[in-house]
Amino acid sequence: MTLDADLYSIQEVRTYLAQAKEAQAKLASYTQEQIDAIIAAMSKAGVEAAERLAAMAVEETGFGNIPDKRMKNLFASQDVYAWIKDQKTVGIIGKDEENKVWEVAQPFGVVAGIVPSTNPTSTVIFKSMIALKARNAIVFSPHPSAAKCTLEAAQLMAKAAVQAGAPEGLIHCVSKPTLPATNELIKHKLTNVILATGGSAMVRAAYSSGKPAYGVGPGNVPVYIHHSADLAAAAKRIVQSKTFDYGTICASEQALVIEETIKHQMIAALKREGAYFLDEHEKERVAAIIMVNGSLNAKIVGRSPHVIAQMAGISIPADTRVLIAEESCVGKAYPLSVEKLAPILALYTVQDATEAFARCRELLEHGGLGHTAGIHATDENVIASYGQAMPASRVPVNTGTTFGGIGATTGIQPSFTLGCGSFGGNITSDNIGPKHLFNIKRIAFGVREMPESKPAQTQATSPAEEAVLQAVSSMNVGLSRDEIKNIIKSVLTEMTS
Repeated sequence: MTLDADLYSIQEVRTYLAQAKEAQAKLASYTQEQIDAIIAAMSKAGVEAAERLAAMAVEETGFGNIPDKRMKNLFASQDVYAWIKDQKTVGIIGKDEENKVWEVAQPFGVVAGIVPSTNPTSTVIFKSMIALKARNAIVFSPHPSAAKCTLEAAQLMAKAAVQAGAPEGLIHCVSKPTLPATNELIKHKLTNVILATGGSAMVRAAYSSGKPAYGVGPGNVPVYIHHSADLAAAAKRIVQSKTFDYGTICASEQALVIEETIKHQMIAALKREGAYFLDEHEKERVAAIIMVNGSLNAKIVGRSPHVIAQMAGISIPADTRVLIAEESCVGKAYPLSVEKLAPILALYTVQDATEAFARCRELLEHGGLGHTAGIHATDENVIASYGQAMPASRVPVNTGTTFGGIGATTGIQPSFTLGCGSFGGNITSDNIGPKHLFNIKRIAFGVREMPESKPAQTQATSPAEEAVLQAVSSMNVGLSRDEIKNIIKSVLTEMTS
């Protein structure tokens, strides 16, 4: 008998959640040393399988290229591990001796991990490691177009964890992903928190599930090139960043905003790095294939510039690394102004910093609020003003935004889940890590005594005042005792002054 695919996947989710819940209860009792040994083994396994998983991802999805996918897997396995390996996530993780408050880590429980097709294996390595570091279990829901490589990565992480002493059942992945299965995962009573990386619709579903959720918004990243910038270095960094895995990281550059006084020098520098500038005819042909029915055309995502050129029916030089077209407007009618997860860039010309700031903000508001905005400059006053003015959670300076945003070339936390804060409708603007996957309980000692509450003191009435009060009251003057008392006090005050 052939089982219904939706029913099969829903039952798979329920089974995995039950197993994950049971395994997590055991993991919660592990010591910091045991947890750290498990994470170290997972890191090692990720490094060893980086090339193989990269090849699987490219073959299955058609997105990106093997060398860069390998680098992503290594970044998740090595850079993320180096950042989190010494973090305390078990028991008392901090003591404020002055205020006598101890902080205690308490795992969330079971994590629902939503995985995108653009970064399927690296995301699994990353989310598995931060989940288990915080003593959680995790159940993955892969994108249907990346189901095999996502499952392989999850099984690799699960095997490494068990061999290092973890209980069986901590890491699972749905083998036949369906939309009903994903909905079951994010809404099930055994799911405690959601880590959602994917399209806007998926992130909205995570936030409307009724569960705590970390979702990430899209990244329509503008990059301002100020006249004080090192143009040659800026061009090299931008092209390297935008072409990495053919633009599949959401922190990659989408539009360059260049001052007119340096425009020609910057264009020359970009051409030396392999940028091909489209003429008006070529621009129209490329723009026509960027969007389909109001959404990004999945067929251009993670494709080389030559594949995109062929799709558009244009010819480009063999050494082209990125396609760039000049644009002057932002909006739905201008496809080059949207987030393009491909090696395509828009270029805007501005007169000064004021116009540049306004253009960058406009681009962010057109699908990238809260994510990332880059700047190349040496003038620190301009850098400070730009960073404060942009509605972005990350502002990489003099580095490619792909690498700066995920923490590869900057000092922020290495991560593949980048919060967009309230700008983008997210709960946090952080790069997500283990600290976001456990509760912090506080053991608080008494450090001061609360003063006793006492009833208000009423001033006693003297015998002479009492005699006067009784005499006046007997006259039926229509005043209360308190009113008569106040009149007597006023008279006495005047007599003694």
